[in-house]
Amino acid sequence: MSAVRVVSIVGNRPQFVKAAPLSRALRLRAEERLVHSGQHYDPALADLFFDELDIPEPDENLGIGPGTPLGQLAAMVTGLERVLADHPPDVVLVYGDTTTTLAGALAARKLGHPLAHVEAGLRSFAPSMPEEQNRVVTDHLSQLLFCPTDTAVDNLAREGIEAGVFRVGDVMFDASLLFAEAAAARPGPERWDLRPGEYLLVTIHRAAATDTPEALRALVEVLRALDRPAVFPMHPRTRAKLESAGLFGELDAIPDLTIVPPIGYLDFSRALRDARAVVTDSGGVQKEAFFARVPCVTVREETEWVETVESGFNRLTGLDPERVRAALADLSIPAEQPTFYGDGRASEEIAEALATWWDSRPTSGG
Repeated sequence: MSAVRVVSIVGNRPQFVKAAPLSRALRLRAEERLVHSGQHYDPALADLFFDELDIPEPDENLGIGPGTPLGQLAAMVTGLERVLADHPPDVVLVYGDTTTTLAGALAARKLGHPLAHVEAGLRSFAPSMPEEQNRVVTDHLSQLLFCPTDTAVDNLAREGIEAGVFRVGDVMFDASLLFAEAAAARPGPERWDLRPGEYLLVTIHRAAATDTPEALRALVEVLRALDRPAVFPMHPRTRAKLESAGLFGELDAIPDLTIVPPIGYLDFSRALRDARAVVTDSGGVQKEAFFARVPCVTVREETEWVETVESGFNRLTGLDPERVRAALADLSIPAEQPTFYGDGRASEEIAEALATWWDSRPTSGG
């Protein structure tokens, strides 16, 4: 019996990280074609991750590059239409909640291909958030939904989605285990004149924190409120927004704030594990902090990773300097770490589920 043909679509840093363990597992049981949308086009956010995580070279790179979300979406769907016509898959696989995710979902279903969604069922219940819009639409278009947590399964059930749902665990947890040794061998925070356990790691890039003058001003004030040395590997988008608003110079005047260019997954993992805490608006970083048992302060009012908050490993503060300061004053975390995100075998379970789904499909004349 032929192996299932999978077209996997990626486009940004978290998707590259998730693809690293899953692509390895898929290629033992399936024929995978990897497509890079080009959503993250900066080498520091794309090429570096493929190289250091040993991700297979993309079979196609749409090279979409910069643009508005709608402009990027339209260009991606057009590019994917060509790719899927040239190489018809048995199933299209997408990750997470980005513009790339939505483009892959729309292209697959409009062309009549089954859709598989990795990280299905996540909800922040913030309908204005672009990521929430992307993930909800993708879930409702999918035939195979791979959920990282029990909460995600429950969210789908409340929306009437129960067929094709699998609780597999989290592929980012797989990656954290797979690359732990390599990350530990990377240079430590001394390269930034910082001491392990005494600094904060900052990552902020989402539209809610960068797309208006008010949000950018709040971001600057949050960074002023940090009560200890901090390192901020700054996303190119965040830097461009701050420079355009004339606020980037103010960050240079903040004592003990070290701004560095984006760093790769292995360097980031090492920096995270040595940090006293992380201050972020990233969904993926909230989980990475949980995996590393590092306290997390999330400068959002909601999160799709509710387990990290309910278990006491993560605090939501919004872009409020006083709430950030209060959270940083109490960085205690529980001694026990629940196993919300599986046992590190999510990638194998997804590959097995896809192969089983394909082998059990109805065939003509059967």
